[in-house]
Amino acid sequence: MTTILHIDSSARPGRSDTQAHGSHTRRLSAKFIEHWRNLRPGDDVIYRDVGTHPPTPVSGDWIHAAFTKPEQREDGMHAVLAESDTLIDELFRADVIVAGVPMYNFGMPAQMKAWIDNIVRVGRTFGFDRSRKDVPYWPMVTGDKSLVVLSARGDFGYDPGGRVAHLNHVEAGVCSPLEYIGITDHHTAAIEYDEFGDDRTAQSIARAEAKTAEIVEHLVARHRQTSAA
Repeated sequence: MTTILHIDSSARPGRSDTQAHGSHTRRLSAKFIEHWRNLRPGDDVIYRDVGTHPPTPVSGDWIHAAFTKPEQREDGMHAVLAESDTLIDELFRADVIVAGVPMYNFGMPAQMKAWIDNIVRVGRTFGFDRSRKDVPYWPMVTGDKSLVVLSARGDFGYDPGGRVAHLNHVEAGVCSPLEYIGITDHHTAAIEYDEFGDDRTAQSIARAEAKTAEIVEHLVARHRQTSAA
């Protein structure tokens, strides 16, 4: 059985295909899950809505606790890291992470950044040893995990080679830290032209939904091959 970690990070609570002012990224991530369940109804889905229930931002106490050896932590330190532990446990359980991540001012929402800051943690998802002079850091998230980032943008031209691609810090902002901890298989799709509200918006939605379905089919085939091996 495959386990999917489904994350939504949009501040908008509804989907754009069911509500007039709903979220495009919630729409895409829901389509991903719906299509996956049509193909593999028995798989497990963990849902985490960081858009409406954001993780607690990293604090000085969090940093102090994270960089204290587990056996030396006081009770209060364990409490500070409890939420991070829950989020990391979900990540470790997942074979596929699908995240709806809209573009806010050229980057990801603060809620999504808080999730990333909670799961990129020394001793749990990456290792550090200053005595290893050449490569003191190493990833600790093992297994054949895949990351899918489904985004939405008000303007257009943010894909590689596009007119404003240099301003897009969403996909790299999510993929880079997860690659750092060991998740290197990445897939993306995005809706553009949201602020235009014309035929280009509708066409971009259709393309993004089609690409999302293609990603699902690719990953389902890959996991079937892994299961059969």
